[in-house]
Amino acid sequence: MRFPEEVTDDVTKRLRRVEGQVRGVQQMIEDGRSCQDVVTQLSAIKSAMDRVNYRLFSAGMRHCVIDDNNDMSPDDLEKLFVKLG
Repeated sequence: MRFPEEVTDDVTKRLRRVEGQVRGVQQMIEDGRSCQDVVTQLSAIKSAMDRVNYRLFSAGMRHCVIDDNNDMSPDDLEKLFVKLG
């Protein structure tokens, strides 16, 4: 399945931002920054990844609901959704 270009562009930007955040955390650890600062950034990374997950999942759901040729059962979709939790 190919995601619509707008979804791909949005998710790619988000992932690049996350990539930068991860590099920032690596640097923070190397620099000996406080635990509070590191955990705050890790929390931000987790939230950003959650948004990526939900964006892709919602786009995939839309595609699966519209496209009669999908090979995913409702149970398969539920399993994917539960993995996000």
